[in-house]
Amino acid sequence: MKYYFPFGETVKPLVQEDRTPKKVFVLGVYASAVHARWMNGSSIKCHALAVASEPRIFWDGNPKEAAEIISRIKIPQEMGTLEPADEKFNGPSAKVLDEHILAPLGFTRKDAWLCDLLPETRLNKGQTDALEREYDTDREKYGLNEVTIPKRPSRFCNSKRCEEIVAELEESKAELLVLLGDIPIKQFLNVVAHVNYKSLQEYKERYGYGIPTDVTINGRHIKVLPLAHPRQIGGLGSHSNNWYNAHQEWELHR
Repeated sequence: MKYYFPFGETVKPLVQEDRTPKKVFVLGVYASAVHARWMNGSSIKCHALAVASEPRIFWDGNPKEAAEIISRIKIPQEMGTLEPADEKFNGPSAKVLDEHILAPLGFTRKDAWLCDLLPETRLNKGQTDALEREYDTDREKYGLNEVTIPKRPSRFCNSKRCEEIVAELEESKAELLVLLGDIPIKQFLNVVAHVNYKSLQEYKERYGYGIPTDVTINGRHIKVLPLAHPRQIGGLGSHSNNWYNAHQEWELHR
């Protein structure tokens, strides 16, 4: 089934493109999107509206790419214009990944196989509210598509998807599995490996923050390193100072 963004772009799954063997496998939660500032004259209708899939998994928000993608999207003149959102809205998690996770571990993007529990974007409450307020009211008047992207779920990964991720993990040949936040622990690791923790807090209490441990997945021994979600690590929006500080301490002593 196809899902559609406002103004017609289709949702595309974001997956690892370079399938050569890697040193580290990074598992996040779900794909993000390219965000645009929606203007009507000098008035801002939405500071950061999701309008297209990112060009690649964990996209870094390159401003030129953002501008090019957004320029292709057609919007009725009466509804205003789209322009790239502030840089903080595009690619923030990727910047945290590169600078505060991979680099301290001694890796670059070329060393990493990137994956999400859910390879497609979903709508959070802020996006849903903006669409209801600014887009849906005039959608029929201007003959625009219905936005069919599902809302952010509570479960991102079923048993079939877990099997797919395990297959990717084996294909990657990576010897280190980095999990970003609680959800990959609960919805992936607890399904495919026998571990005695269900959250990052439990892991920290047992082993310490940033300390890798051994797990067995599909008969293969691998190191697992649960870390905080990039939102926490980068202090992005609503976040926990405890996890921010824990990660800062980890980086300091790498």
